[in-house]
Amino acid sequence: MPEIDLPDGFDVTDPHLYGERVPLAEFAELRRCAPVWWNAQEPGTGGFHDGGCWVVSRHADVRDVSLRSEEFSSNVNGSIPRHEDNISAEELEATKHVLINKDAPEHTQLRKLVARLFTPRSVEAMRAGLEARAEDIASAAVAEGSGDFVSQVASELPMQAISELIGVPQDGRRQLYEWSNQMTGYDDESLAGESRMASAQILGYAYQLAEARREEPLDDIISRLVHADIDGQKLTPEQFGFFVIMLAVAGNETTRNATTLGMMAFLEHPDQWELYKRERPRTAADEIIRWASPLTSMQRTAVVDTQIAGTAIAKGQRVVLLYGSANFDETVFENPDVFDITRDPNPHLAFGGTGPHYCVGANLARMEVDLIFGKIADHMPDISKLGDPSRLSSGWLNGIKEFKVDYGNSTSCPSGH
Repeated sequence: MPEIDLPDGFDVTDPHLYGERVPLAEFAELRRCAPVWWNAQEPGTGGFHDGGCWVVSRHADVRDVSLRSEEFSSNVNGSIPRHEDNISAEELEATKHVLINKDAPEHTQLRKLVARLFTPRSVEAMRAGLEARAEDIASAAVAEGSGDFVSQVASELPMQAISELIGVPQDGRRQLYEWSNQMTGYDDESLAGESRMASAQILGYAYQLAEARREEPLDDIISRLVHADIDGQKLTPEQFGFFVIMLAVAGNETTRNATTLGMMAFLEHPDQWELYKRERPRTAADEIIRWASPLTSMQRTAVVDTQIAGTAIAKGQRVVLLYGSANFDETVFENPDVFDITRDPNPHLAFGGTGPHYCVGANLARMEVDLIFGKIADHMPDISKLGDPSRLSSGWLNGIKEFKVDYGNSTSCPSGH
């Protein structure tokens, strides 16, 4: 391998770096020169005291580790590669209750309970309602003339979809969105200090929802979930609470950021926006999601001495799966640095690679992206940006806090799309 050339102190989980940009050039350098790279860290960085982690940047290796769940645990150190530096051991342990931080057999059992929410049939049953909401979202934004795309457009549909799934009444949905923002924004100075409180508030609210449905079931999907009995398993209030936390982050934050980053990509590539408005290719949603890679990375921990692509990995060492790099791997994607909404096939790993932790809500996310961009194209075909976006400082999320745009003067598309 050629000698690697990276900035001094480069850390793939540095939240301040992502507050400025996604380091795609450094990712390419890792793939080329050190596809399995030791990322040294000072003890205490991100809540870990092990001196650093291995970083896997190539598509094939990210996929490989994702499949080897018997050797690489999601539970030992959790799946989040960067917490607050001052997170306590007790707080770190509490995060292991979330589904993404579980290993088999508990992960398998819990996933079976919630997977019924996200089958193709269940997701398709949500289409008409979500399309109507997307129509309302786009119409309301156009009526404003201009504003923040994140809060007015990108956040609304995932917030409504996730709230619908977990039974949050309309008057509580904006609050859930605010809590999820605060919970994941612990590395961002503008949101500092609010994360712990937001986590507790979501958990408490979820406990109340679960207990209310146990006592008085309604004709909704969460009542059926809370009362489900699959192989003798039921969700406890605690399990349900952490399931809500997972949905609030995985469903809310990631889809919102994919939508915002996708709109930014269209405005930077006007030829693709013209193509989208004209043809609405079915391949567009996956290219938007690949390009955005809203989940920059996740981590696993080796539970045995093993290897990745010939590099020895010791038991107990953390391994960061760099989706933001894998989705631009030149050996898998032709011209990966080109935003191409007709790209097909598109084997991106934005939904967490493959294996048992593949995103359970992938079908819903694709539908939401497809629906909202269809309505954006219908109602605001001449959308333009008014300023540079404000990026989230996060060690694992590719997030946008604010993106000011002009929605244009069009009110409706006569094409029938």
